[in-house]
Amino acid sequence: MLYYSTYKKAPLATLEKAVIKGLAEDKGLYMPERINPLPKEFYDNIEKLSFQEIACKVAEAFFGEDIDAESLRQIVYDTLQFDCPVEKVTDSIYTLELFHGPTLAFKDVGARFMARLLQYFLKKEGQLDKEHEVNVLVATSGDTGSAVANGFLGVDGIHVYVLYPKGKVSPIQECQFTTLGRNITAIEVDGVFDDCQALVKAAFMDEELNRRMKLTSANSINVARFLPQAFYYFNAYARMKEKGLADQLVICVPSGNFGNICSALFGKRMGLPVKRFIAANNANDIFYQYLQTGVYTPQASVQTIANAMDVGAPSNFARIHELYNGSHADICADISGAAYSDDMIRETMKSCYMETGYILDPHGACGYRALQESLHDGEAGVFCETAHPAKFKETVDSILASDIDIPARLQAFMGGEKQAVPMTKDFNDFKEFLLNR
Repeated sequence: MLYYSTYKKAPLATLEKAVIKGLAEDKGLYMPERINPLPKEFYDNIEKLSFQEIACKVAEAFFGEDIDAESLRQIVYDTLQFDCPVEKVTDSIYTLELFHGPTLAFKDVGARFMARLLQYFLKKEGQLDKEHEVNVLVATSGDTGSAVANGFLGVDGIHVYVLYPKGKVSPIQECQFTTLGRNITAIEVDGVFDDCQALVKAAFMDEELNRRMKLTSANSINVARFLPQAFYYFNAYARMKEKGLADQLVICVPSGNFGNICSALFGKRMGLPVKRFIAANNANDIFYQYLQTGVYTPQASVQTIANAMDVGAPSNFARIHELYNGSHADICADISGAAYSDDMIRETMKSCYMETGYILDPHGACGYRALQESLHDGEAGVFCETAHPAKFKETVDSILASDIDIPARLQAFMGGEKQAVPMTKDFNDFKEFLLNR
């Protein structure tokens, strides 16, 4: 299958080029030339399949024309060595727990899949060596950096640079990508997430850098990062169908850069029988305002307690806009929005804990509250709990007056020594650093 740019000014690309390049030559995001629907019998029997079996079917629809069946199956099974279960919170609201992977965040799925797919292409071309080293640039507002760093850790022929905003990720998140060493370099940018993302995009567009280095991105701008996230929405539908609750299913996705909900919308185009989606924002409500007005106005991001969603110019809006041929009405038909202040997030975390005993992280709280406020009679809702609440221990403990346990996997990261390169938000400084590596 070929991939085109959302700006439609770049040449068509193969999957291999789209994965290795990350961004098209015209600065657009790659889109598959078509979305293959899955047959009715797949949905009729989906509840009988395991998560891995479901993911293989979905992966085949996306990537089966470009990767042999056995290699693709191995990539999927190697990626999904953990579950993404659906758990009951109230009679009508369930959570899709996406924090059971190595770094306890939803991005483990996309990051692990991309690492294995990129390695597959490098092996295929015989380029797993220092001379042909691929340099992965990733901007993070929290969980992306840890998921990508750990997904690529120790992979031959690949070096990862994680750019993150100084003082704007949680201490535990920071430990997960600044203590690894080896082929992972953490870069602490004196700015906000949007500055980090701008540095990454500018690097891809710089001719000299691209002559001297092979660059790609592991942010959700990369098709190999965002498309596999569709796997767990199919799994959520299957698990809710097992419970007899899938006929009027509403899925709410806490949203920052919008790669996660974008993959869900691709799933809907493949026939996934979800009634509607909700994109839940924090105070960075750019998409919510777009839904209300039809006007998309990126803004500088503001810092919140749901820091992974602190994005003022969500990259994947371009893909959603393209998927719906720019129709505001069609987008609104499938997606509604919600936006919550820090005080509202705190209030939701407290009330959920007191009423149900379930501990929400600040991002999941946005999803839970949106369902509380919008479910109609007969509907069942699933929201994404995108990261383990212990990744935001200080925030969660202060809100709930608790002392939540830190899982052993997180404890292990906290024992390491921080290694980070300080960086201004000036692109010339970043470029000089890369060229002198």
